Amino acid sequence: MRTAEELRKELRGMDRRSYPAYKSLAGTYQFEKYKLIIDHVQGDPFASPSSLHVEMPHRQAGIPERYYESNCGEIALRDYIVREAGRQFEKYNFKAKGSGKSGLMSISRCGQEVLERSACEIDAVGIILRFHVGFPASGRTIQAKELEKILFEFLPECIENALCWRRLDHQKVEQAVWLAEDQNVLRKILAENHWVAFAANGSILPRKSGVSELPMSGSVPFQSPDTLEKVIELPHRGKVSGMAIPEGITLIVGGGYHGKSTLLEALQNGVYDHIGGDGRELVITDETAVKLRAEDGRSVRNVDISMFINDLPNGRDTSCFSTMDASGSTSQAAGVVESMEAGTRLLLIDEDTSATNFMVRDALMQRVISRKKEPITPFIERMRALYEQAGISTILVAGSSGAFFYEADRVIQMDRYHVVDITDKVREICGQNENGQITSAQFEMPAFDRKNPSAGHKREQMHGGRDCGRRRGRQGSGGSERPRAMKVKVMGRETMVLDKETVDLRYVEQLADSEQTAALAYFMRYLLEKNQTVQTVQETVDGVEKIFDARGWQAFCSGYVPCGLARPRKQEIYAVLNRYRG
Repeated sequence: MRTAEELRKELRGMDRRSYPAYKSLAGTYQFEKYKLIIDHVQGDPFASPSSLHVEMPHRQAGIPERYYESNCGEIALRDYIVREAGRQFEKYNFKAKGSGKSGLMSISRCGQEVLERSACEIDAVGIILRFHVGFPASGRTIQAKELEKILFEFLPECIENALCWRRLDHQKVEQAVWLAEDQNVLRKILAENHWVAFAANGSILPRKSGVSELPMSGSVPFQSPDTLEKVIELPHRGKVSGMAIPEGITLIVGGGYHGKSTLLEALQNGVYDHIGGDGRELVITDETAVKLRAEDGRSVRNVDISMFINDLPNGRDTSCFSTMDASGSTSQAAGVVESMEAGTRLLLIDEDTSATNFMVRDALMQRVISRKKEPITPFIERMRALYEQAGISTILVAGSSGAFFYEADRVIQMDRYHVVDITDKVREICGQNENGQITSAQFEMPAFDRKNPSAGHKREQMHGGRDCGRRRGRQGSGGSERPRAMKVKVMGRETMVLDKETVDLRYVEQLADSEQTAALAYFMRYLLEKNQTVQTVQETVDGVEKIFDARGWQAFCSGYVPCGLARPRKQEIYAVLNRYRG
């Protein structure tokens, strides 16, 4: 480990040299209050910026231990530090001049959700903060004086303001951690009372726009109907009232543009904690909930969809069904079974994004096309058994078929953004029309013994590749090279590329952040390169979770842990495995 003064001296010695000379800076440097580690140096000023991190001991940071002694409090504190570091970096961004990305100082851009990110970690020794810096150059000529300003003037100020307790806003830190503790208690209250969701009165559910997750100003605050209103006690906020949705089958109905999909979207995002001021911070949903929809064209591999699809005209076995181009109904049938395999306790469905023939068949259609001629058993005939025999509740936005009313335990109407419980009214109407009752087919739990599609994967050994931006060196002096690591590329939240294999995640709607997609790509690369044992999908995903809990990000990263990863839920790990075609 070198000293900060040695770094300064080395910088001054390489001024005006060609850009590759920066590579010699990689390593660890001891500053007065922290260690600075330069993990990876970019190849030129137009490439992805260099990766750095600092390690500050707890005695220097001085943050009281009570704010990170619980897991939920630690994640909230880390989230706050990343946001504060982002604000600090913004003050100095591009103040050091040069070509391309010269002078860039950046860290993860957090959304409204509080996620476990690689940008900040807290361990027994201290706080680790990971970020990016664009090393300055004029053309491809090093501007060492500009980098010296970043590392010795700008960065120390940013680090102190983001990590040191004496510089932090104590009240804001406390509010962030206390909110996380309240949210954690609320999730426990859900489980204890057999509720699947809770929405506090006064919550703001609509978003500012289709491209902004900020709350919409002037929108109607959420208010629970009296019949579903519950009062709970939280450790910091005290008594909070709101709508509690019990386990079972819940319908959300109402006219177009009255707020049905807005409520469902708030519930599907309620699997994550949200920051204060989001408007949905006390909209909490069972953390295993899965939003389902039709996905025309997706791949399905070895899934037992026989509870929904049977007796195909071509005689294909649907107890172990595979296709590279699923129809809407087949994809949604597979989605239900895959969600069951992933341990969900709640299905969230919007009729607008579902395959009609998968959801329901009315009485007239059944008279015209007999059951013997129709291989699809619609979801409406499985809803009750899924709850009573598999313990899986459903919240369904329905607008086109009244047949769902016969299966519902409760019916919520959205009327001009106000919630009205019309369960009694619906039961009275259904009682007057016995012809609409649903005959449920015999139910059997599907098999969950399918093998992981990545198991035993043998990769072609190619040369000259990159390991997520980090080139591997030669092996020994014999001239042979190590087989390169799999190329990983992430394009926003919706797409990842593993070598030449594109994985489409557009319809995995509960992925909240592109950094979760990046983490999923790292998990997949780990499974494809290192996990050669034949396991079931359940064993594979459980193994990934156990490895992460034991070793963190380092287990899935070669060389160094980059800034820019966020932990996904277990359900999303299943989702990417299920959509991988390799």
